[in-house]
Amino acid sequence: MIAIIDYNSGNVRSVQKAFEYVGFDAIITNDKERIDSATHIVLPGVGAFGDCYKNLVNLDLVEVIHENIKKGKPFLGICVGMQLLFEKSFEFGIFEGLGYFNGSIKKFPEDIVKDGKKIPHMGWNTINILKSHPIINGLKNGSYFYFVHSYSAPVIEDTIATCNYGIDFTAITAKDNIVATQFHPEKSAENGLKIVKNFGEWKC
Repeated sequence: MIAIIDYNSGNVRSVQKAFEYVGFDAIITNDKERIDSATHIVLPGVGAFGDCYKNLVNLDLVEVIHENIKKGKPFLGICVGMQLLFEKSFEFGIFEGLGYFNGSIKKFPEDIVKDGKKIPHMGWNTINILKSHPIINGLKNGSYFYFVHSYSAPVIEDTIATCNYGIDFTAITAKDNIVATQFHPEKSAENGLKIVKNFGEWKC
């Protein structure tokens, strides 16, 4: 069973529907016992980093996340859920993250507007695959995914795939039993469903 963590951040139902569509049982919950009993855990997220982290704290979910990651369960972060796995964010202040990936989340530089790009980065864009990983099985370099974000993660040693929007940033990152995507797989049609299915089948 897949537990999708509900911490009052974003439309978690669309994530649940994506897992159900590809054949997995998925529950939406913030109950510690139900999260502990899951085989796979998903941390989605929409909104500001600081508010999202505060919600996790208020619901006593930070330690639950750490405990389950330590157990070696497959863990997926989506959008802000990915950003929360980094060390720090500079979105509307300076906020500490969960610290699993090195680097800080920063806003897209304003000068990309000169090239006709808008902030937030919203819509379909391609990824550049740097490394093989079970999460991208069946995907080709240059595959399209759906992004909605104004802040991004740097390219680090754990980056599996990048995207370019004026600058290169991390689109997919993975380390041990953790994988995360800046894009929304649940909104990315066939390619996104491959990510969802690959995660549900992932045994690490």
